[in-house]
Amino acid sequence: MKIDEKAIRKLAELLDETHLTEIEVAEGEQVIRVARGGAVFSGSAPMPVSMASDPTIPQAANLSAPSTVAGNHPGAVVSPMVGTAYLQAEPGAPSFVQKGATVKAGDTLLIIEAMKVMNPIKAQKGGVVTQIAIENGQPVEYGDVLMVIE
Repeated sequence: MKIDEKAIRKLAELLDETHLTEIEVAEGEQVIRVARGGAVFSGSAPMPVSMASDPTIPQAANLSAPSTVAGNHPGAVVSPMVGTAYLQAEPGAPSFVQKGATVKAGDTLLIIEAMKVMNPIKAQKGGVVTQIAIENGQPVEYGDVLMVIE
């Protein structure tokens, strides 16, 4: 199978634009899957292929520390979707909550932008915000721990 480098680069750009971690397209029996991290898979049996990084496409480094709270922690607020998390309604606005803040069930904790839609993430229970595990503007995955309310 001939690998279409332009198609792979376009898919990689779509990953960056949409903040997805993986994208797959199929045409007939030909399948191309591009996953964040530089691996490219093609066909039904995944075969990793290394691609040189394109210096014209900005690459963001993930410098955030891994979450110290498991998603099954009783106070963990986990992401219900893939998107970009924002701790404030708009740039320059105060954060919805801060560490140490007391919240009630139903209070907005943050918003996640997914496909140009702003989705408010509300507290499922009341308590004190003991940890904020994300940075403003950080991409998040389904199931990522966002905050802890105890």
